[in-house]
Amino acid sequence: MDLQELRNGIDSIDKEILELFENRMELCRNVALYKKANNLPIFQSDRENQIIEKVKGRTKQEDLKGGTATLFTSIMDISKHLQQQEIMKSEPDIDFLEIQNLDDAKKIGCQGTSGANSETAAMMIFGNERPITFYQTFEDVFRAVERGDVDYGVIPIQNSTAGSVTPAYDLMRKYNFNIVRSVCVEITNCLAVKKNIGIPDIKRVYSHPQALSQCSDFLDKNNLDIEEYGNTATAAKFVAESDENIAVICSEDCAKSMGLNIIAHSISNFVPNYTEFICISKDFKVLPDADTISVILNISNTPGSLYRLLTKFFICGMNLDRIESRPIKNGSFDVMFYLDFKGNIRDRNVQALIKGLESDLEYFKLLGAY
Repeated sequence: MDLQELRNGIDSIDKEILELFENRMELCRNVALYKKANNLPIFQSDRENQIIEKVKGRTKQEDLKGGTATLFTSIMDISKHLQQQEIMKSEPDIDFLEIQNLDDAKKIGCQGTSGANSETAAMMIFGNERPITFYQTFEDVFRAVERGDVDYGVIPIQNSTAGSVTPAYDLMRKYNFNIVRSVCVEITNCLAVKKNIGIPDIKRVYSHPQALSQCSDFLDKNNLDIEEYGNTATAAKFVAESDENIAVICSEDCAKSMGLNIIAHSISNFVPNYTEFICISKDFKVLPDADTISVILNISNTPGSLYRLLTKFFICGMNLDRIESRPIKNGSFDVMFYLDFKGNIRDRNVQALIKGLESDLEYFKLLGAY
């Protein structure tokens, strides 16, 4: 038998598999209707385990048992999503407040002080006319939003050079909030001092850990000692008020506003350098152009659990923009996953995915659509 004959045989079998698959999915639609009529859950783990064990037992070749288990697991995941879509046809939409703009904002909260990159992000979102309340820490901003002390908060979550702002991610599970919008701010890191001194005279450089990381090459090259500070703008204020030969890494606008002398421009490891900020609110608000959804979730620490999670998005044809993991901090090495994916919260297919994740996973939290 030559290669073409082998391929023809595969094509013939694939055709049979496809027909059987479509027949199975039609039966699954009817199962969904039955479950809906009898108020039964879509996800029934015992039933799934029984099917997988039965399939593995029927597999004659030992080295194919893992493959058949994977195949039928994927089929069942597709079935579950199909059933969820069927049930969602008559279910109410996910509840959210549809808004046209952010003109209702009266109080805005950011971490740091005037001149901080968070202030720049806030002005990009809300303009220059609304007052900003500055807080000492990211947690203070999350707390202010949850309590209703401010209408919106602005928080940095990732940088194009240094990666994720991990303290912000660690707070996302702790507080109740919703992401309304995101913006990217170009970060123009510079080295600034109060006195007219040269780099060799600097005793220490102060800045936020993210800024120090973004400029690590420059710091290493010049053998400069560093000291972490809560915010680039508050670090600049500290340097401006100090009598020591110290320096700060901050934005050029911030350095100028603090009356500092810039002795090195564009010192980031990579240029251009951007930081993404999210705008958060207490209520689940969705703007008309929202096309990204963020969630937090936890999956069981079992073989194939991450594969099955990613399969759900592939089934729905949704692109994952980002996957971030952070430790749960309960003494184990388990992690919480933070996912951003493309999708419109008004889309029933997206809502079916979210409902499926809620019902299947150990922990799930919808962070917002923006």
